[in-house]
Amino acid sequence: MATWAIGDIQGCLDELLELLEAINFRPKDDRLWFVGDLVNRGPKSLETLRFIRELGDAATVVLGNHDFHLLAVAAGVGKLHRKDTLQPILDAPDREELLDWLRFRPLLHHDPALGYLMVHAGVAPSWDLAAAQRYAAEVEAVLRSDDVQKFYQSMYSEADDCWDDQLTGMRRLRVITDYFARLRFCDAAGGYSVQYKGPPGSQPEPYRPWFDLPTRALGDVAIIFGHWSSLGVVENNHVFALDKGCLWGRQLAAFCLDKPRWITVECSQYAQ
Repeated sequence: MATWAIGDIQGCLDELLELLEAINFRPKDDRLWFVGDLVNRGPKSLETLRFIRELGDAATVVLGNHDFHLLAVAAGVGKLHRKDTLQPILDAPDREELLDWLRFRPLLHHDPALGYLMVHAGVAPSWDLAAAQRYAAEVEAVLRSDDVQKFYQSMYSEADDCWDDQLTGMRRLRVITDYFARLRFCDAAGGYSVQYKGPPGSQPEPYRPWFDLPTRALGDVAIIFGHWSSLGVVENNHVFALDKGCLWGRQLAAFCLDKPRWITVECSQYAQ
């Protein structure tokens, strides 16, 4: 039995199938971890969502920002962008089953036996494992509640922010979601900006890549994440960056958690 973590797919199903063949994936024996952003911008978002859902217990998925966007659009809150490839999901006869399955995915997954924590983007520097699990559970609860429409509306506020234990209501939930699903750079206090998307060095002071802060509470925990296609290869400070830019014509990557090693496949370019 092997457990593999796989980077952002974003609807690139052909590349995913090629990667699964390369790692000799056996659904009855092996397990897959997906870092989120299953859908959008690639050509087969609907087929990707169906395929991963049908893997059942063999697949563990955390929500990414594009997955959140799909849920909000389907709920009538968000609007489709020009380059989105979500319409086939919205028109599918099984859309509700797919969306309900997606809505019940977590923001964080931790396996103490394997010793890895998985999120889509990052973790606030002040959060230890117990805090991160607790705050993820707050957002997961509202996703499955009658207040989910208000939450989707709050997601589209683009304000920079910083974690504070005293935050309340939808702002609190939006800040938690930003850390897990949108974080790239932050300052020593945890203040972040969602507008800087380039590689390290492109950001202004005092921001640094979130995983480079020496005081972060989870510094000794191995963290798997995606989201940051311009980051390049990172495998240090107990962090493993898996988004190697499949959508942009680079690679789709799998990282083995049992016996650490990388397998990649080359990808077609779908995004400009």
